[in-house]
Amino acid sequence: MSDGRDPIRAAQANMRQPTVRRFYKSVGVREAEGGGFELTLDGRAARTPGRNKLAAASRALMQRVAEEWGRQGETVDPADMPLTRLLNSAIDGVAGAMEETRADIAGYAGSDLLCYRAEAPEALAERQRLAFDPILAWAAEALGARFNLAAGVIHVAQPPEALAAVRAALDAVDDPAALAALSVITTLTGSALLALAVARGFLTSAEAWRVAHIDEDFQTEQWGVDEEAKARRAIRWREMEAAGMVLAETRE
Repeated sequence: MSDGRDPIRAAQANMRQPTVRRFYKSVGVREAEGGGFELTLDGRAARTPGRNKLAAASRALMQRVAEEWGRQGETVDPADMPLTRLLNSAIDGVAGAMEETRADIAGYAGSDLLCYRAEAPEALAERQRLAFDPILAWAAEALGARFNLAAGVIHVAQPPEALAAVRAALDAVDDPAALAALSVITTLTGSALLALAVARGFLTSAEAWRVAHIDEDFQTEQWGVDEEAKARRAIRWREMEAAGMVLAETRE
């Protein structure tokens, strides 16, 4: 990126706020001037932290956002509103940096999680093979992207044609909310291919999450549960789940 900042993280930095008292009674969704659908609070257009209208092309997506606002009690807790946070990031960050965001996601394809395999133990290597190979086969068929595999952590260069195919798939995404969701999944999993598989409906967000955590789950089986790591993972899953919902609701 030109300024060295992730557009999603930059936008999220502007909306890290503590809980506040609920300041509205009613929540609604209406058609926005110029197209799309916007959230309303007490009949007035809701705003993002960047003072843009909280809106999206998909009515179904905005209905889900409205549900987040509607379920708040006496206080409004941003941590309980993952879809709203993601959409704020899309509007305040990604919408003005679409090319940079595509480039960030495409960069992961050069060292995608699915291309790096454990040499040992054999049980882990087999789990990776069974989980990763079908997704790589899908990428070859659906995207025209064929990737090289590596043992261990030694970097392996990927064919320019494969990287170009991934970039072409990203170039076809012109909805800021969908692109923001792709960025979130890519960052959380370390895999642009998993993100695209969710976007295209080949995997659910839960399936992609499981694939991305095969190594971690294997270690947990061997050594037991780390409660702090479990709590952090639960927080990240909420982001992943929200991103999957955005992609499902914006998929044509």
